[in-house]
Amino acid sequence: MVLSCPILLSCLGAALAQTPSPAAEPLHVRYETYAAGIHVADVESGFSFGPRTYRMNLDYRTTGMIGYFVHGHQFDVVDGAWHGMQAEPSRFIGQGTWRGIDRLTAIDYHDGSPVVRQLVPPNTTDLEPVPDAMRANAIDSLSGLAQLIRVVGATGRCETAVRTYDGRRIVAIEAHTVGEERLEPTDRSSFAGKALRCDFSGRLVAGFRLDGDRARQSKPMQGTAWLAPVTDGAPPLPVRITFQTRWFGDATMYLMGIAPGFDRTVDRGN
Repeated sequence: MVLSCPILLSCLGAALAQTPSPAAEPLHVRYETYAAGIHVADVESGFSFGPRTYRMNLDYRTTGMIGYFVHGHQFDVVDGAWHGMQAEPSRFIGQGTWRGIDRLTAIDYHDGSPVVRQLVPPNTTDLEPVPDAMRANAIDSLSGLAQLIRVVGATGRCETAVRTYDGRRIVAIEAHTVGEERLEPTDRSSFAGKALRCDFSGRLVAGFRLDGDRARQSKPMQGTAWLAPVTDGAPPLPVRITFQTRWFGDATMYLMGIAPGFDRTVDRGN
């Protein structure tokens, strides 16, 4: 998904960047993802943004017929701090199961550089190694999304450019502001109304498969996110996201519900 996508920015200015905002109440949101009219995945996420620190998680699992053919479940969580308007992760953990293979990634961050503590399964000779210089200042995709949310809330715009690193690959992500649009009511979403549209793209720049078509692997994947405040005092959150996938073509993720609290409510099993 491009959510690992997803997940980035420029600063507003020194005065605003150094003015802490009041802590927002933790929120837990739930999404459903559709492709070709079929419900293909469920997503839940927790947001806890304070004036100095942030925490975010994302739970993603395939469902229905897609889940039968491409069974997968992933749970990621990150803790970090704000440096002005920029997200600086301290620790990222991702764990899940895809096509029957257990996966685990644990990354610490020191002086802006990611340090991989655990990687299951380990990198093999199937992927090109990522140079140390390219890993410097790369962040995880959740921190990228947290940074976008913070900037949109402070500036009303979403111009961003970051590199994300998942322990195996580096993806360059760019986003730009399109403007305010009205999302019409649909039975697939709990949200309708005005939202800020942000178009984005993600492009693989390191960690290519050695036996793959490099041009195809580096082709940018496009998407659009609409962000809007969903409760009083909350930052603008993604209420709808459309994105390209390599598995089932174009997909759309719809906000289905929101509740107070950070922890997820889905079953913790795989």
